[in-house]
Amino acid sequence: MVKINKNYNTLNQSYLFSTIAKKRNEFIEKNPNHKLIRLGIGDVTKPLTKPIVDALVKASLEMGQASSFKGYGDEQGYGFLQNAIKKYYKDVAAVLLENNEIFISDGAKSDVANFTDLFSNENIIIIPDPVYPVYLDSNMMLGRKIVLIEGNKKNNFKPLPYEGLKGDIVYLCSPNNPTGAVYSHDELKLWVDFALNNNMLILFDNAYEAFVKDSSLPRSIYEIDGANQCAVEFNSLSKTAGFTGTRCGYTIVPSNLIFENNNLNKMWLRRQTTKFNGVAYIIQKGAEAVFSKEGLATCMENINYYMENAKLISGTLTKCGIWHTGGVNSPYIWLECGMDSWEFFDKLLNEVQIEGTPGSGFGKCGEGYFRLTAFNTRENTIEAMHRLERFFICSKKP
Repeated sequence: MVKINKNYNTLNQSYLFSTIAKKRNEFIEKNPNHKLIRLGIGDVTKPLTKPIVDALVKASLEMGQASSFKGYGDEQGYGFLQNAIKKYYKDVAAVLLENNEIFISDGAKSDVANFTDLFSNENIIIIPDPVYPVYLDSNMMLGRKIVLIEGNKKNNFKPLPYEGLKGDIVYLCSPNNPTGAVYSHDELKLWVDFALNNNMLILFDNAYEAFVKDSSLPRSIYEIDGANQCAVEFNSLSKTAGFTGTRCGYTIVPSNLIFENNNLNKMWLRRQTTKFNGVAYIIQKGAEAVFSKEGLATCMENINYYMENAKLISGTLTKCGIWHTGGVNSPYIWLECGMDSWEFFDKLLNEVQIEGTPGSGFGKCGEGYFRLTAFNTRENTIEAMHRLERFFICSKKP
């Protein structure tokens, strides 16, 4: 008789963004003549830049020639891409890496979830709330004990370790999804010291580091002394370079990361060589182009475009007297909506045809808040802000 993993019964019936898609599709079906502007899901609208496309085309042509054809590659990734990432870390964060510490993947989401394979289910998992759903759901699927630590307006949605906090593995995301909050060096140092003093591991989601404009803020957790002894860092090209449909990311596992006399770098290599066949050569050549001088310049143009959208959103909220965070070193804007967040979602959808993301979908501490993203076009963002301003003005009328 087949026995299922009953931990799945503890999950919400559907993934957050699946629920949003269902509501959106129902609205479109009932209102085919209304223009819906999507500021909810974190998908990009700018296309891949020319250096990346040129590299993808060139690599595709290589695959059609016997002399340059590539079959199976190393599951850990091709050396040319590891070298490019290694140089990038040195240039932007003064962090020195070795090639064998860089694992190429199809995106941060996959690795964040799959890295749980390395640990016993007896571990206690510390997760900030509100949180990107994959951290919580992937551990609930394994039946692990989870300790939620509150992010709130008082701590600017940047929870810090406190006396009496117990756990084995902690998830951090900075710049944060969904709140847009960014930890400072000093704040990350508190977490690193806490992890070192308590023999804990930090799983650090760094997928939005390219959006950090403030040079005083960290671009990698490895800028913090001791982090290479207690932290794994996940990154993605989805937002940095528009790879949401192209799929490529990378995970940094320091070679001296040791727990219970086991080397996590070697364990992750063993896991990947067993369960993962690697990222396609063509995609990795496109990713290599991201880190070229021309690639970084053109990707930064797109990032600046999105950050101008974020500035427009933040400016509108400020004008309307709505408390919010994010939108400065992050493409996400986290606003206080003053009501049930799903109710606010429905009101925006039905009254002004703007789609966002209910804060409660990210956890209990997200209730009463709402996430907007800067990834739509400039024209749509401007129109959405006109609608949003009208919405808030009307909602304040007696």
